[in-house]
Amino acid sequence: MGESGRRHIDAAERRARLALRHRLAGAARAGSPEEVAGSLVALHGTDPATVYLAVAARLAEPAKALPETERALYEDRTLVRMHGMRHTVFVFPTELTAVVHASTGLTVAARERAKLVKDMADAGAPDAAWLTEVEVSTLAALARRGQATASELAVDEPRLREQFAYAAGKSYEGVHTVSSRLLRVLGVEGKVVRGRPLGSWTSTQFRWAVAPPHPELDPAAAQAELLERWLGACGPATEADLKWWTGWRVTEVRRALAAIGAREVSLDEGTGYVTAGDTAPVRPPEEPWAALLPGLDPTAMGWQQRDWYLAPDMRPLLFDRSGNVGPTVWWNGRVVGGWGRRPDGEIVWRIVERDGAGAEAAAAVAAEAERLRGWAGTTRITPRFRTPLEKELSA
Repeated sequence: MGESGRRHIDAAERRARLALRHRLAGAARAGSPEEVAGSLVALHGTDPATVYLAVAARLAEPAKALPETERALYEDRTLVRMHGMRHTVFVFPTELTAVVHASTGLTVAARERAKLVKDMADAGAPDAAWLTEVEVSTLAALARRGQATASELAVDEPRLREQFAYAAGKSYEGVHTVSSRLLRVLGVEGKVVRGRPLGSWTSTQFRWAVAPPHPELDPAAAQAELLERWLGACGPATEADLKWWTGWRVTEVRRALAAIGAREVSLDEGTGYVTAGDTAPVRPPEEPWAALLPGLDPTAMGWQQRDWYLAPDMRPLLFDRSGNVGPTVWWNGRVVGGWGRRPDGEIVWRIVERDGAGAEAAAAVAAEAERLRGWAGTTRITPRFRTPLEKELSA
């Protein structure tokens, strides 16, 4: 117990929880992409390759990652790619879409629509009524087609090709197309979702599809449910972690913590929180483990305060200037290095943090690299956000 009477959860136990709950230890690996997404709550979807790489790293049979993730996303629709926390694209279990929309999407959606209407008005473009007409027509065309690109939708609704000036006179001025801005707003509003890509699993060009129907939930109740799910996967976490991950105001975070009866615990960083029934000690996995996680992996990006699994002096090597993490090498719950893939397909990795990562760690990392090569073949994997160590290793 800590001085306040609260149970202290040290870094070692937090790493044990991470290993088991994030399906990274060998004995904890999952059987399907749905299990992986459910365990993590959300998979980062900004970089399409991240979804497949994150799933494969956590499957008992990584060769299933490509066919099974495609099945879940585009055939069974048990996973959905949509905007979520912090206005970021994620892949969620379909049953969470209503929760995500009500808890985080509504506020962002209202802001994005108002911004689009204002930008068009400032440019002398047609008004909100005209935009509504285009929206209705676009959604009808998308429903008829099933899935379509913006260019395909513009065949049915030519007004999508209309352009307007943006931020005239400023250093970042440019020209926007109605299709790009409107489809983005419709995505945040939960009316459309990303569909099957035009190319391979690494392609960044997506079709759009009408979003699956979902009930409208009370925002406060939805925030409580989302926070409880995330704490179950990632707790303990500090208030700063929760505010960062959700993108909510601190008052919303505190309200949701109270609603779920979260328990305070003591962390090396200060006060943390777990769900009401999650205060019992968690033992580490019986076997040591290694993992090669992709850029933007939800584990590496899971917390704002990361010193308990990532040494501060490694951040300049592994993050870009915007705070996006690149490919990471893990050993027993700590980030110890990074990896990349050369043009000829060779997977190259480097252990930077040597404390406790000796020959056993190197052998385990090499096995994970071979595991990755075994299912990914010769596919070129270039992270969307390049980081210093990844660039060096991939050269």
